[in-house]
Amino acid sequence: MSGAILVKLGGEVVAGPHLAAIAGDVAALARAGTGVVLVHGGGPQATALQKRLGIAPNIVAGRRVTDDETLEIMKMTVAGKVNVDLCAALVAAGARPVGLHGASALTVRAARRPPKVVSGGGPDPIDFGHVGDVTGVNRELVALLTGAGYVPVIACLGADEGGRVYNINADTVANRLAIELDARSLVLVTDVPAVLRDVADPSSRIARMTAAEGARAIEEGVVTKGMIPKLEESFAAIREGVRAVHVVGRLAPGDLAREIGAPGSVGTVLVA
Repeated sequence: MSGAILVKLGGEVVAGPHLAAIAGDVAALARAGTGVVLVHGGGPQATALQKRLGIAPNIVAGRRVTDDETLEIMKMTVAGKVNVDLCAALVAAGARPVGLHGASALTVRAARRPPKVVSGGGPDPIDFGHVGDVTGVNRELVALLTGAGYVPVIACLGADEGGRVYNINADTVANRLAIELDARSLVLVTDVPAVLRDVADPSSRIARMTAAEGARAIEEGVVTKGMIPKLEESFAAIREGVRAVHVVGRLAPGDLAREIGAPGSVGTVLVA
């Protein structure tokens, strides 16, 4: 699996205008014999359904607190609608996707996350409810699928041996899979083109960011909201052996392959 490319898509990307271009790039890579694994979230879809049902989303420092009702919402949206929509786009592009989630032969094994202090969440530990930490992945299943030319499409839900299901940040799942699979590249596709010095100015793109620079950007408030856990999880994965993490978004056809071949040419490459 060391030659695989792992691509993470946020829920906003799956619902956005650039999905066809991304699906086309993934299909082209798979046809060329490159193993590609997709991990996706579904935050916007989950929030929209919560509001439709009269449930107020509880987001702390970019992380969703997952009570019983919210876990049911995540199952319906992330493992349901978002996974199906992404697989359908890949089929239309000529790929052979296989939709999975944590309880699919324990593709993503997890344990409940204990209360913890998080950046931007204040000084006290926060209990995030049915939120999991990844404890392992089913490497055999993923290798079996990619080796046969299929594209695993993994929803950001984990499960344990007792059948308990956990909501997990999609970046966390992608980072752990990249570590466990010894992926060649990890690409995080978001709704912004890169890590920006000014979120309102796409030309303020930071092409390359080290761990020290990332920590300073968080401390100084340059990076805020959902980008905080994205950077923290990414640099944690880099410390555990991931070669580099690419943050990209709003991709045109060919951009995905271009960023992989020339890191930092399209988005932001995070390095140790």
